[in-house]
Amino acid sequence: MHALITYLKNVRTEFAHVTWPPTHRAIAHTLIVIAISIVTGVMIGLFDYIFTSGVSHLVGI
Repeated sequence: MHALITYLKNVRTEFAHVTWPPTHRAIAHTLIVIAISIVTGVMIGLFDYIFTSGVSHLVGI
């Protein structure tokens, strides 16, 4: 238990040294990541649909 308390104290000390980005920049980067994730998901879904349709037509299912 003592090791856990020491670890958490060290984590708290390290968090004090972190230079955090401004709120507007963090929000902007978060929105960019969400948008890229959505676009990537849609692209993968489309490629999967196209590939599945193509294979189904070739196999004759």
